Amino acid sequence: MFFFVLALLSIRITRQYDRAVIFRLGRLTGIKGPGPFFILPFVDQIVRVDLRIRQLDVPSQSVITRDNISVDVDAIIYYHVTDAIKAVVEVENYQGATALIAQTMLRDVLGQNELDMILSDREALNRKIQAELEIVTTPWGIQVDIVTIRDIALPENMLRVIARQAEAERERRARVILADGEYQASERMSQAAQLYEKSPTALKLREFQNLAEIAKGKNLIIVTDRMDNPGIMVGCAKALER
Repeated sequence: MFFFVLALLSIRITRQYDRAVIFRLGRLTGIKGPGPFFILPFVDQIVRVDLRIRQLDVPSQSVITRDNISVDVDAIIYYHVTDAIKAVVEVENYQGATALIAQTMLRDVLGQNELDMILSDREALNRKIQAELEIVTTPWGIQVDIVTIRDIALPENMLRVIARQAEAERERRARVILADGEYQASERMSQAAQLYEKSPTALKLREFQNLAEIAKGKNLIIVTDRMDNPGIMVGCAKALER
């Protein structure tokens, strides 16, 4: 009976995603798993480490950007343990340490950039934060897989400023498009004038076409420059009220 109880106390089982770090009388002896393994009861101590990818919600951090604007930013970080022994031996609590260093790196990296950069290029900032985190966490046996800036909260006055900037930008684009259209139209008209100058017959036909279009209206008076040549139109067509 004693040996049966001793056998039950000696056998341990770890899942596929678990590893067991073994300490014998306080000294590291190795790592076991997955599957069943044996320990010395009352002598060996095991620390289980989960190797699955973990999600870390970085709480909202107050960040002062490079152009002295205060924003609140939060993020999500995905990481996993690559070396169970380092995760147990090199750091007291790898989960808490990773969470704290993630908050620090988020403030430091974003604080080095201006607000426009933070709003427009999150992907580059995500990669930079990930690289900075890996420098610290790699000696702990932790691999940072994904860093994603989730939300950027701006002060109310900055939201109004950004809205005005966006409106001004839309107006500028509209004016540029209108100016480009007028420029292209003037180029076409200049080219047409040169062609008409070279071909008086074409110019005369165009005048007749204009007269025909004007004549479609009712109660119109056509003003010409010479009474003996009504085909040359210089002025306007004005509608008369009945």
